[in-house]
Amino acid sequence: MALLNFRKKTEGPIGASADVVAFLEGYSIEVMPRTAAKVENFRDLLPEGTRVYIAHIEGTPIEEMVATAKRLADEGYPVMPHFPARIIKDKATLENWIAMYQGEAGVKQALLLAGGVDTPHGAFDSSMQLLETGAFDKAGFTNLHVAGHPEGNKDIDPDGSMANVMDALRWKQKFSETTDAKMALATQFAFDAKPIIAWADSLKDAGIDLPIHIGIAGPAKLQTLIKFAIACGVGPSLKVLQKRAMDVSKLLLPYEPTDVIAELAAHKAANPDFNIEKVHFFPLGGIKTNATWAIENGGSSTTPANAS
Repeated sequence: MALLNFRKKTEGPIGASADVVAFLEGYSIEVMPRTAAKVENFRDLLPEGTRVYIAHIEGTPIEEMVATAKRLADEGYPVMPHFPARIIKDKATLENWIAMYQGEAGVKQALLLAGGVDTPHGAFDSSMQLLETGAFDKAGFTNLHVAGHPEGNKDIDPDGSMANVMDALRWKQKFSETTDAKMALATQFAFDAKPIIAWADSLKDAGIDLPIHIGIAGPAKLQTLIKFAIACGVGPSLKVLQKRAMDVSKLLLPYEPTDVIAELAAHKAANPDFNIEKVHFFPLGGIKTNATWAIENGGSSTTPANAS
């Protein structure tokens, strides 16, 4: 397999630090049915046992989602499909989706989120309502992840505060104490470690100790990342990209998450109880590109299954 390499030939390998290697161990990655279809064999790219989230975009038929889950499961990867509350019509639909995923792909994990649509399609408006149905516990799900927002979410808190987001996290923290499933926060991506660290510490201070799987944007063209960042409401850390865009020498070079990963990894090494547990990649520049970056920076734990 010819791995992509975006660095200048004169630069040589990064030689990632032990902190980065440890931080990237057990990373997860997100796909959609259409992006997954472009990958010939995930075992050429991802380590054995990598958790693969499957994003459910409005308009994607559930049959396509389930087929993607089955394909990944057949290749040996545990899948975690999205369950966006606002596109699920009712409890019967939710239970049918769960039955389809379990029947075809043995799914036992889910990411529950409100979903990116303004008007709910039916009975559900939030991930909390999905949890309250009890459908996931009844089906024996082992892992339930919910969304985290290191830089806030203006759809939830239009005033720019964190008030409603924090109230929801406190509710989810209490729910985690009643479910048999392991719960964690899977976050929106950000580009600057400092706001991420401050947010994670603020959760701990508020008594919220759900493990954090921090969202990181994989390597991509700068223009692509800025477009996604604006669309997704990424706040303070967008300045990192804007500053880079002002540097003509860097404008045409792809962005790589080297700096933010290195800073978070160093912080984790210095503070072992820091509640960021895993890295979750959004492969905005492509799955192969993202996997290649991880392979080049993550040591033996990121070696693809077929190369082990």
